[in-house]
Parts: sequence; C-alpha cells; structure tokens
Amino acid sequence: MNFAERFERVFRSLLPAPFTIAVFLTLLTMALALVFTRASGEQAHFLEILGYWQEGLWSAPLLVFAVQMMLILVLGHVLALSPAISRLINGLTDRMDSPAKAAWIVTFTTLLVAFFNWGLGLIFGAIIARKTGERFAQKGQALNYPLIGAAGYSGLMVWHGGISGSAPIKVVEEGHLASLMQGILPANELANLPVRIPFDQTVFSGMNILATVLLLGLLPPLMAWLMRKSKSEPPRLSIKSVKTDIRTDTLKGAEKLDHSRIFCLLFAFLILAYGLYIPAMQDSFSFNFLTPNYINLILLGLALLFHGSFARFLAAVDEAIGGASGILIQFPLYFGIMGIMKYSGLVAMISQFFISVSTPLTFPIFTFISAGLVNIFVPSGGGQWSIQGPILIQAAEQLGVSLPKSIMALAYGDQLTNMLQPFWALPLLGITGLKARDIIPYTLILLMAGLAIFVSILLLY
Repeated sequence: MNFAERFERVFRSLLPAPFTIAVFLTLLTMALALVFTRASGEQAHFLEILGYWQEGLWSAPLLVFAVQMMLILVLGHVLALSPAISRLINGLTDRMDSPAKAAWIVTFTTLLVAFFNWGLGLIFGAIIARKTGERFAQKGQALNYPLIGAAGYSGLMVWHGGISGSAPIKVVEEGHLASLMQGILPANELANLPVRIPFDQTVFSGMNILATVLLLGLLPPLMAWLMRKSKSEPPRLSIKSVKTDIRTDTLKGAEKLDHSRIFCLLFAFLILAYGLYIPAMQDSFSFNFLTPNYINLILLGLALLFHGSFARFLAAVDEAIGGASGILIQFPLYFGIMGIMKYSGLVAMISQFFISVSTPLTFPIFTFISAGLVNIFVPSGGGQWSIQGPILIQAAEQLGVSLPKSIMALAYGDQLTNMLQPFWALPLLGITGLKARDIIPYTLILLMAGLAIFVSILLLY
C-alpha cells in the first residue's frame, strides 16, 4: 500500500458525514465562546451564546443566500442535463484517454472557470467531475473517482483571488472602506482611507497574477501524479439523463403550452436579453454585476433555452433537486456558527491576537493564517470580510502595511482552507454522489501545495 492509499484510508475512517461535522463545529464554537468571552448583559452567558446562535441560524439575509446557492446548484445541474451541454462536456471528457489526463483536465478547467466566477466554478467542477466518472464507468475503465471529485472542488482555492472574490469586489466600490470603518476610526483617519481600491491593485496585481499562474501550472500536474500513484477501479455510476419520451400527439388544450418550443424559447430569449443588458449598462470594468442573482438569471435562461420546453425543463429540475438537500439543512448550522463568532467577539479576539504579534513584515502572513482559521468557522467570503475586514484595515493603517496586499492575504487564507472545510463541497457531493471523507484526503494535499504557494508569494512581495 503506497502513501496515497494509506492517507486516503486514514481520513475515510476518521471523518464523519458533513452534517455531523457541522454539528461538531457548532458545539466547539459554543464551547470556545463560553470559555474565552464574557456575558454582555445580565443573562446567563450560555443562554446569551444560544441567542447568538439562533440569531445567525435564522438570519434573513443568510437564508436568502442559502436559497441563492440552492438555485445555483439546481439550475446549473439542470443546464448540464440538457442534450447540448451534455454533448459539450462529453466532448471534453472524450479527450481524457487516461485517468491522469482526466485529473489534469478537470483540475485545470475548474481552476480557470472559478477564477472568473466562483459560482460557475463551483457548479462546473461538480458537473465535469460527475461526467468524467460517468464516461469512465461507461467504458469500464479504472479511475480514482474521489480524486476526480477533489479536482472538481479545486476551484474554491482560487475564487477569492479571482474576479468574483468578495473582498476585492467590495473594495472596488466607491466609499466602501469609509462606510465599513464608520464608527471605528475617527473622522480624520476615515478621510485618509482610499476612496476605492481598483482591481489592478488586487486581482490584477503582479502578486496575484503570479499566484494564479502558479496554481494553474502546479496543481493540475500534482493531481495527475496522484492519480498515477493511487489505486483505481471503474466508478459505479449510473448515467444521468432526463426522460423526455412524452407523446406530444396526445396532448390537448393548455397542455400543449407545457411542450411548446416557441413559447419556451421566447421566454428564454427575454431572460437572456435582459441578462446581456445588465453588464452593458455598467459604467466601469468592475464585474459588480456578477452576483448570485445574476448567475441564477443566466442559468435559468440557458436551461430553458437548451431544454426547449417547460416540460423537459421541469423533468430536469426533478432530477437535479435532490442534490440541494445538503445546502437546505446544513447551511443554517453554519449561519449559527457565524452568529456566535460575530456577536460573541471570537472573530475579533482571533484577529487581534495575530495583530498583537505582527510586524510590518509578518502581518500579511499572520492575516493569511488568521483568515484561514476564521474560514473554518465562518465559511463565507463576504461574511468573513464584513467581520474581519475592519480589524484588518485598522491594523494595516497602524502598521503601515500595504492595504491591497493585506486584503489579498485575507483572500488567500479564506480560499485555502476551503480544502479542509466541507461547507462549499455540499453541491459537489450532491451531484457526484461522493462523501466528504472520500475527497478530503486529496483536498488536503491541494491545501498543502497551496500553502507553500501563498506563503512564498506573500514573502516574495
């Protein structure tokens, strides 16, 4: 038994299901808050922590976010089940004439798509991993399917340093920094903050471009090498398809609308035309329109277009919706954890500790480490920026450290520990049929490779 096989066997035996992990993290966060924070009122401290948990659990904005993620998953899966997109992805999988080449292609394409948009990268990686497994199952050819699943999840290692990264997108907005620091910094210091930090200082900076090139250049060969070294067998997968063999000649009256190609296409073109109008009206090259709502709008239009009738579209929804169950039941648990971390002051304590031991040279490294740690408990880039961002800005100003570099250090830490935290893997697990313990042995290897890359980049610049 080689190292890769031993590594995989250990983690499969130790890791429970993602829901159990979420419950464990919830209890751990409660215990940490109970030990390291103090009650803010007359209520018993534990009851106060439970209140923070419930406030996060049913947070209206976060529940909206959960529905957005469910729609991204379902609509993306529906789109992939359409005949045209299936042929397109199958054309890509046809090029995979060996397991190692399959690992290389899945990793590279997932990283590339996720750099442009995290939501598309998330669903694309899951779908191409599933289609790759189906193709090798169809041929009866051996493949390490969990490794392919990990390759399809690798895009979450590059997203926050990409065009749709939460922190870089927010600081592009004029006046965002001053708004974020309102009530924290005095008026004279607020006036000294940059009005905005453009992409050429963050996403398109020399530091981040080099980091992205290194990820694209090193991770695909690493996964191909692991594929060659690991044990493989033909995946046991059924071929996903949508049954559309409904006899349209027996339809009567209004039933014909359900199967009308013209009616469906008119509605699809209306949606997509408005989708094109939105970026055309942007004043600058900021990509601010790439929100979850916009992605879902485009996915809805494309899914209707490629299925060609409401009946076929709804049949695909029935097929795809089961994969969203993990998001429905597990996202609120993480929202509860975020509530405890935010309102109890745990995030501030973690960040302030790293600030207290930092120098101008080491601050970006400690920001990177603290962001990675916080992401395990607060697995949301936007949520993490709103909580940790003010502490980072204040410390960077006090230490005289480059604010754009500090922001990217936070982004790197946040995206790196996604390889340890299974929160964002839920859509992929739903589509591929894999379990978290199947892919984590390989995502941890990606994490170690990314750690070396990001630390080296932060030290070099």
